[in-house]
Parts: sequence; C-alpha cells; structure tokens
Amino acid sequence: MIFLSQLLGAPVEDPQGTRVAKIVDVIVELAQVSQPGPIFPRALIAEGQANQRWAITPDAVEWRDGILRLRRPIEQFPLHPAEKSPQEISLAEDVLDKQVIDIARKKAVRVNDVCFSDNWQLLGIDNSTLGLVRRLAPNWLLGAKNRPTSTNLIPWEQIELIGVQRQTEAEAQTPQPAPSRPQSGHLAEMHPADIAEIVHQLTPGQGAQLIERLDDETAADAMEEIDTERQRQILENIQPERAADILEAMGPDEAADLLSQLSEERAKELLRLMKREESEDVQELLEYEADTAGGLMTTDYVALNQTKNVAQALESIRFNIQEHDIRVVYVYCVADETQDECSLLGMVSIWDLLVAPPTQPLQELMETDLVTVQPDTDARTVAQIMAKYNLLAVPVVSKDNNILEGVVTVDDALDVLLPADKRRKPTRMY
Repeated sequence: MIFLSQLLGAPVEDPQGTRVAKIVDVIVELAQVSQPGPIFPRALIAEGQANQRWAITPDAVEWRDGILRLRRPIEQFPLHPAEKSPQEISLAEDVLDKQVIDIARKKAVRVNDVCFSDNWQLLGIDNSTLGLVRRLAPNWLLGAKNRPTSTNLIPWEQIELIGVQRQTEAEAQTPQPAPSRPQSGHLAEMHPADIAEIVHQLTPGQGAQLIERLDDETAADAMEEIDTERQRQILENIQPERAADILEAMGPDEAADLLSQLSEERAKELLRLMKREESEDVQELLEYEADTAGGLMTTDYVALNQTKNVAQALESIRFNIQEHDIRVVYVYCVADETQDECSLLGMVSIWDLLVAPPTQPLQELMETDLVTVQPDTDARTVAQIMAKYNLLAVPVVSKDNNILEGVVTVDDALDVLLPADKRRKPTRMY
C-alpha cells in the first residue's frame, strides 16, 4: 500500500539514479471520481529546482524505498501548469486535511492520508490518528519500512467530496460563483435529518457547498432540518439564483421563516428571483406575526369543490404529491376551488376517501362541524386546540366570512410547545 503522505516530498530520480525533482501533488480527473469503477491518478506532479512541473503517469515510475525512479528522462513528460484545471482534483490541496462525507457512518470525517494500491489504484482515505502521525514521524519510529501499519481505511466509493475547499474561511463568507452541480450520489439518498447533521459538522462555507451539490427537493428538505443560524449562513454563501431555487422547493411556511432571518434587502432580492406564484405565497405568510396561526400556517393544502367525487379527490392528492410534493391528510371542501378566496364548507380525511365508493360526492362524506382557528389566534392556543382534538392539521379561516386562508400542521403547531433551543422554527426578525 502506498500513502499520499509518503509520496509528497518524495525524491524523483531519472533512469540513471540522479535526483531531478520531488513529488508535490497527485492529480485525479474529476470525471473519473464521479463514475463507478476503479480510480487511478491521472498524473504524479513532480517539481524541479527551477519550479518547473511535470505530469508523470504512474505507469512510468517505479516506487521503491521512498523513491520514485523514472523509466525515461523527465524531459519527455509534459509540463503541468501551476494552476490545476477545473476538471482535476488535487489530492494534496482538495482532499488531504479536508473533511469528506463518510456515507456509511453518515458523518463528516477528516482526511489524514490517502491510500493507493501497489498498482496505483485509489483505494480510499485514512482518518486514523496514525494517518496523521505517519506524516510527522520518521520511518524508524513507526517500525520497519515494509511492515504494514494500522489504518482506518474508508473505501473511496464510501466517501463523497464536499467540493473544492482551498478557500479560507474568510473567503467562504463571500458568495462564490455557482459551480455546475455534480451528481450528489449516495448523499441524496440519505435522510434529510442526516444531511443536516453533517452540515452542522462542517464550516459554513463547506455546508453551503454540500447543499449546492443536492437537487432542489433534497436541498430544501435538508434545509428544513438545519438550525436557524446555519440556514442563514448557507443562504449567504450561495448565489441568489440557487438560493431562490431551494426556497421555491421548500414549503411556503418554511421559506417564510427562513427569509425572516435574513436582512430585509437580501430577503426582497430572493423573493424577486423566486417564481411569481411561490413568491406571492411566501410574502403573504410574512405579513403575519410569527406567534400566531397565520405565522404558523402553510398554503400547501388541497381544496376541492364539494361536488367532486372520491375518485377525483384521490387523483388530486396523487397529483399534488407527484408534481408539488404536497402531502395532505385532509381534503378541504369549498364552493369554487378556482377562486383565490373561497369559504370553507367541510373537510374529508384521506382515510374516509380510501374506503368510500369512487363515485360518491365529497359533500356526502365531508364533516361540517369543523374545528378552525383564525389568522390572529395565538400559536400556543393553536397547539393546545390540536392536541385537545387530536388533529393532524387545522384550517385557518378569516374571522368574518370563513374564507380558507391556510392550514397549520401538527409538526409546526407542537413546535411552539418546545423550549426555544429545541424548536425547528425560529423567532422571526420581522
């Protein structure tokens, strides 16, 4: 097994045994990293006395006793620019001493070393303490050179790189140009709460890079699990257009809570970049006080004409899940669903829909003696009402004409009963 720590600084000799350079980096193609299958370095970067750099292919060297022996003169290898290509990954600068995601353990880990097989296949990373000691201690302190040393090898296919992390933390506070989004691989398959936990283990800049790798829906789900301060930092570290895409994929109530934590100027900028319909929904929610039903409610619900039947209601539920990721347990019955403002007439649970005949009209199934709240109802009162009547959601209606304004779901209502430091939803700034 060959370690990156052994390679960096290792002397390079020509075929005659004359020392001509030293190894300063190992380059891997970005495209190869994102594909399944074995990964091999594109080049070992050797630097000579005049600061010239050559890209040496691994098959053109022999590694023995800490020395790289070239099989042909170094002048026959192509020169390598000091600045690496965007299509390359520098193992010395982008991976070593950086944090990566251990998919199996669902956590961020530090890369103390990088491991290769004897035929130069990239095997994985070593995050053991010995991986760090190996770089600092002389060989005699670790034992015989040929004796294998203990490592905590995490296979390369089990990790995901967060991104190019050479920027300083100060630089990370400035929004960087949005990179092309690579496939997020196994990361997107993780539970949003696990992704959020990983984000909390990273610096704000790294957390923003991780979120940017995800598709909009996964990023939105993860953002809803992240604490308030880190949410704000992420939105400040990514380009406004990307931030707007993520906000659009979030529930309007969650997006409103998040925007309320930003400066008014930044919030208005993101609202302008969002699609008109989503932006209007969020702006409407921002008008309500945070500690009221209006501040808790979402406008993601399913409202249908009372004359529609069970089959049409179930089809509408399926459509909203597939197209808008709106998941509901109640269908609200109104006189005219096409109107922006319509009076609430009744409610049907999804369980009743599942057992009712497909052709039965909703008006024959709906409950008309409803528990409702008004937009200005105190948030704690809303939670107490939902707990008293064992409701999964409660409709919010206008005080005068029973217009359906939105719905408060049980997770948001009960959130207000938790201690402030345990809540998912923050206190709004405005």
